[in-house]
Amino acid sequence: MKAGISLALALTAAAAFAQGTSAGPTGTGRVDAPVLRRLKQLGIESASLCSDSVFVRRAYLDVIGTLPTAGEVTSFLGDTRPNKRSALIDLLLEREEFSVYWAMKWSDLLRIKAEFPINLWPNAAQAYYVWLRTSLEENKPYDRFARELLTSSGSNFRVAPVNFYRAAESKDPNALAKAVALAFLGARADKWKPGRLRGMARFFTHVAFKPTQEWKEEVVYFDTIRARKDAAVKPLTAFCPDGTRVKLSPTRDPRLAFTDWLIAPKNPWFARCMVNRIWCWLMGRGIVHEPDDFRPDNPPSHPELLDLLAAELTAERYDLKHVYRLILNSKTYQRSCVAASNHPDAEAHFAHYAVRRLEAEVLIDAICQITGTTESYSSRIPEPFTWIPEHHRTIALPDGSITSSFLDLFGRPPRDTGLHAERSNKPSAAQRLHLLNSSHILGKMNRSRRLGKLMRITGGDLRPPATRLYLTILSRLPTEDELKVVEAYSRGEETKGQKALTDLAWALVNSSEFQYRH
Repeated sequence: MKAGISLALALTAAAAFAQGTSAGPTGTGRVDAPVLRRLKQLGIESASLCSDSVFVRRAYLDVIGTLPTAGEVTSFLGDTRPNKRSALIDLLLEREEFSVYWAMKWSDLLRIKAEFPINLWPNAAQAYYVWLRTSLEENKPYDRFARELLTSSGSNFRVAPVNFYRAAESKDPNALAKAVALAFLGARADKWKPGRLRGMARFFTHVAFKPTQEWKEEVVYFDTIRARKDAAVKPLTAFCPDGTRVKLSPTRDPRLAFTDWLIAPKNPWFARCMVNRIWCWLMGRGIVHEPDDFRPDNPPSHPELLDLLAAELTAERYDLKHVYRLILNSKTYQRSCVAASNHPDAEAHFAHYAVRRLEAEVLIDAICQITGTTESYSSRIPEPFTWIPEHHRTIALPDGSITSSFLDLFGRPPRDTGLHAERSNKPSAAQRLHLLNSSHILGKMNRSRRLGKLMRITGGDLRPPATRLYLTILSRLPTEDELKVVEAYSRGEETKGQKALTDLAWALVNSSEFQYRH
């Protein structure tokens, strides 16, 4: 019986994706213009704007990694202001969950993980995460953020940014240079010519590490003694990735010289790499794709757009939220996921919004929010900070070694490489079976008092509780056809009243519309 209602709902869900568009103004023509020009050159028709109900869900999930409540959806749909989308974007960018969700994204990139192969250890992983999340809460300028990561010295327990170097694959200067290139240049330096990598690695030759008397603590510092000895034998010279030669002083940390080059406004890579990451995180693919694979033979799909966003970032003194606003307010971002063209390159050129599954952390948080339940997490390391309180959000887990079987099954990255492709959002049969049949999800549904309140029937009318379920789970009102399906289903001998609503909730949670961004 569940299969029957699931099929009926799936048929009507496709129509719901393409609901009417908002009449309000959206976005920045500066962002849209290069995209539209490229689509015109290729003869690709762009999709129409998405409906308000689609937009509110999309914005919440993309900006704060959190499903909107039924009340938030209803409030937005009832708002008659022409600028309500822009107002919602501003509101979400100031929500506490913004820094929580994007700290999760950055934690993947920076490999914040206590155990093998990173071995930051729990104290350092916690300190690193807190620094990262605080930086995002403060909207710390990106150039300052990078400078702190690359030039800090001190204890990895007390000076959190030094963990950037401890999270590298090894303490070898080449490994440190690779980590810097991946994070801030979007480049896989292991594919560079050896001379280019060696020239950059010289900036990190005298980064040293020494233990303290506190267990697992390590101090990262510039080794001036070794630098002076090396300089006495041969003048110290390093090369920036663009070939710029830098004469190094044995008394000045070479990391400072490299960072000065990196964050200079004229540097073509630093800002371009960052805006490309943001675009990829919001749009599902980068202007340069993958976002950590900048190289001459992998050109941007829209060079003008990439340059425009990079120029905006530098002009606004590296204010990352300014870039978020530009993208989120654009018509390109707000397009429907229903393609208007069957051209094979339509998605790659942003003719429509890219449908993609929710990240593992966002998905389980959404299920917990709907059911009013919690998750249990554990770590194999019996040390402080590895016990997680019952009501802790999954997107706020500070350490990649703290996990669960659900996160492992649904593609949470192990944080071993820092590569974008390490996270897998590809669906599998095991994932579908887990959501359909596992005692884990079934238990949440059956013991949920929150769902029980939503499904409360008054006067024998199923329409109000069914509507509440749709608003809570899919963030939209049901269509008339969907309500008729529910009513027809409830007239079955075994599915009357409450049973029909229970099956409806189960079907909605197992629908593609719930499990995917669209």
